[in-house]
Amino acid sequence: MLYRYVPVALLGLLLPGQLLAQNKPQTCPYDSAHFDLFHPVPRNRLRPLRPDRPGVTESPFTVDAGHFQLEVDALRLINSRDDEQQERTWKAAYSVFKLGLSRRTDVQLEVPLYKVEKQRTAEQPNWQSQRGFGDMTLRVKHNFLGDDQDGPVAMAVVAYGRLPTGRHSGNGAIEGGLILPVNIELPHKFNLDLQVEGDMNFDYETRQHYAQVLPSVALDHEFSDVFSFLVEGVGQWDALRRRWGASINVAPIFTLTDNLQLDLGTHLALNRRTDREFFLGLTFRR
Repeated sequence: MLYRYVPVALLGLLLPGQLLAQNKPQTCPYDSAHFDLFHPVPRNRLRPLRPDRPGVTESPFTVDAGHFQLEVDALRLINSRDDEQQERTWKAAYSVFKLGLSRRTDVQLEVPLYKVEKQRTAEQPNWQSQRGFGDMTLRVKHNFLGDDQDGPVAMAVVAYGRLPTGRHSGNGAIEGGLILPVNIELPHKFNLDLQVEGDMNFDYETRQHYAQVLPSVALDHEFSDVFSFLVEGVGQWDALRRRWGASINVAPIFTLTDNLQLDLGTHLALNRRTDREFFLGLTFRR
């Protein structure tokens, strides 16, 4: 008579396993293979393009392992003014070269190819100008949450050091800082980005380093697969001059292919202590 209960017992043993298999979350491609600089992620498994530009608030997502990404400020105009001096800066072909090292880490090199700075005081009718190659910056980004975009929140940390490679167009000393970007995916194709940046900058005139803090928040909306729009608020505390600056930044973004993005925009100063900026740039991934 015991043989009648064998099918029931087998069903009781197999059913929980089947339910667990059905409820098990889908694995990410990274879970089934180990990719690195010398074993690149296959191109059909690349994550969506998520560059740091165009806003001040950067992306917590890294470049896929073994792949290269270029982000370029093709042209940027910066106007600044205070009670004593007016400055105007042109930047051309400011390029950031990125290389994915591993699943969550990439290394970046910022190369400021050409910069023109003009200055004059209230008493001077003519501009004094300097031009040339700027200060190069080495950056490392490490994501510690959500790099695979398998959840609504992603976080990373960016550490950077700036080298005094620009003779006449640089700050003249080593600078550095830390950046903490956070991305929150919202419903209806909205994205909220938060960031806190702490810098140790160098003032050429006083020959001393000083701290700077930049909190920022950005909201972007994907209207279509091609067009999205970014609105951003940025604050800036300058410990040398002990003052706050603030701006509202807007930028339309055009995603032409899975690996090519164009953007342009402006930083609208909310007070006289904040720079006004206009820019045009692009991102390319290989």
